[in-house]
Amino acid sequence: MAILSTSVSLTRYRIVEEVDHAFLRSVPDRLVKYAFQDIDHSADERSFGWVNLDHMLDTRWRRSPPEKGAYLAFTMRLETRRISPAVLKKHLLMAMEAELERAKEGGKDFVGRERKKEVKEQVKLKLMARSLPVPALFEAVWSPKDNWLWFGSTNAKARTLFEDLFAQTFELTLEPQTPFFLAMDILGEGAAQALEQLEPTVFV
Repeated sequence: MAILSTSVSLTRYRIVEEVDHAFLRSVPDRLVKYAFQDIDHSADERSFGWVNLDHMLDTRWRRSPPEKGAYLAFTMRLETRRISPAVLKKHLLMAMEAELERAKEGGKDFVGRERKKEVKEQVKLKLMARSLPVPALFEAVWSPKDNWLWFGSTNAKARTLFEDLFAQTFELTLEPQTPFFLAMDILGEGAAQALEQLEPTVFV
């Protein structure tokens, strides 16, 4: 697990709202409701959702609960299918040549714009179905007592996906603990305008 490694990239968040014990008891059910859905046997391009921190295939938390002492820990699993542009170009060219041959048999010497669009979509779906989705795991550790959360990535796209999924699952707001937000905590919301006008100092 990356979050237990000797070196890991983390994004720190603060949970804006307070949570009570009744809410915490609902966490396992919420995770299951928004658990990862497998796309191995489909042509879907992307899927994401929660899985057990201890086992990426466990979407029902049968191996272990998300509660780890005073913390909650779970993983966002993202799987994405990608088609090489060169592969897509090759198969699209082959499909278009076959379509043109069929058009000539019908007395035409071209393929219409709408038909070209349909053929391209069919080729893409066919290649998607033959392509294996690539998994990526992003772990999260949440301390309800202290209202903070660590997310095991600093990638902007992964963070956005995590923030949206977290908000959908728990109906809570994540506030990134960047220097700007940390300064707001210390100085108060009245300092927001002054902080937004700050410019970096170049020392070299």
